[in-house]
Amino acid sequence: MNELTPTAAAKTAPVLKQALPPDRYGWWWGTGRRKTAVARIRLKPGTGKFEITCTRKKSKQINEYFSEIRDRSDCVAPLKVSGLEGKMDVICRCNGGGFMGQAQSIRLAVARALKGYDPALEGALRDAGFLTRDPREVERKKYGQAGARRRFQFSKR
Repeated sequence: MNELTPTAAAKTAPVLKQALPPDRYGWWWGTGRRKTAVARIRLKPGTGKFEITCTRKKSKQINEYFSEIRDRSDCVAPLKVSGLEGKMDVICRCNGGGFMGQAQSIRLAVARALKGYDPALEGALRDAGFLTRDPREVERKKYGQAGARRRFQFSKR
């Protein structure tokens, strides 16, 4: 057999994805975006701490930062799907957007960081829709109109 042609066993073997190595401090990073909200996540195995950094010196727990249950559950949903809730420490930095946009950007960032931590989780995260960025944005206001679609009131006389 020629050296350049692969064997039949090599053609049928599944390609296993390698886990991304952590940074030099042991963290996996993820970035998520939704509307105008951006979230940057650091993730590593730990005690299950989930905190959101407000300023350099001040951070809040997820229960303090998000008052809505919907937003809190959005943030931890990728950890629940992967079965790692309570086993990973997450530190998050958010800016822009509102609370719901920030929560959904955190969800995307956590899912991306988990995919880097363990590529075997990608299928479950993708099936749940956590690795797909929501492309919807606010439509711009047009000139000659009151808003994006709203027109000024029409007066016949």
